[in-house]
Amino acid sequence: MSATTIPVKQGIYHKAGSLRRERRWALWTAYLSLIVSAIIMLAPPVYMLLTSLKTSAEVADQSGSPWWVSSPTLENYWALLGNRMFIDFFLNSAKVTIAVVALTMVISVLAAFALGRMRFWGSQALATGVFLTYLVPDTLLFIPLYQIVGGLGLLDNAWGLVLVYPTLTVPFCTWIMIGYFASIPKELDEAALIDGANWMQMLWKIFIPVALPGIIAATIFAFTVSWAAFVYPTAFITSPAEMPMTIGVVSQLIRGDTFAWGQLMAGALLAALPPVVIYAFLMDYYIAGLTAGATKG
Repeated sequence: MSATTIPVKQGIYHKAGSLRRERRWALWTAYLSLIVSAIIMLAPPVYMLLTSLKTSAEVADQSGSPWWVSSPTLENYWALLGNRMFIDFFLNSAKVTIAVVALTMVISVLAAFALGRMRFWGSQALATGVFLTYLVPDTLLFIPLYQIVGGLGLLDNAWGLVLVYPTLTVPFCTWIMIGYFASIPKELDEAALIDGANWMQMLWKIFIPVALPGIIAATIFAFTVSWAAFVYPTAFITSPAEMPMTIGVVSQLIRGDTFAWGQLMAGALLAALPPVVIYAFLMDYYIAGLTAGATKG
């Protein structure tokens, strides 16, 4: 009996050892890939941070290493924060972003609820068409939108951006919300209809609280797109008083062939700070909302 069981045990031990070795190699490969990816993705912001801490003389000095700061200083940040024009850039970005996010979420939630729960003829095709419009690049849309915005007299006006940014945010946010609303059990709205609730009451009291992660994910996306947009404000805004941060910092800190690299990097980091803070606190909701939107509907 022992002669028959020993080979079996040896085979089991050999198989277990092989699995452990494979798992170890998989972990090492995963860690190595993550390290390489982190280096590639973090290198630009780290370089920006180091450059923003340098004086203009140190930036111009080509003999030293670009990855080393000999005498760190915050003068680039103080120069920007003490500049009223930079504050206006920030306020323009804030007011446009808040208005676009509010408008986007109202349209997206209502459209997604209608397409995801109020089944009617052509709703599936319409939902697909809504998402396909998001795939059209903004570099193709800004030419006809320029004529529309000009016809409305909103060129060189920050509020004109509130009109055009939803063409980027509404389709994708609606698609996210359609997937999230479709993942909610149908028994909830059936029970609400039996109790006498109308569609708006169902949306406000049942679906919005349940779909809060998806709504937060869509809100974060709309905020990021509105805050970081570059093509539309470059085409529609020429006056410094109406510029958002994305083009204001670049247009005012580049004079011909003279680049204020320290302030440019400081301005870019300050412009990127609000989205980073929001993602840091709401990342779990963002992932949950994108996952539901990608697998449902």
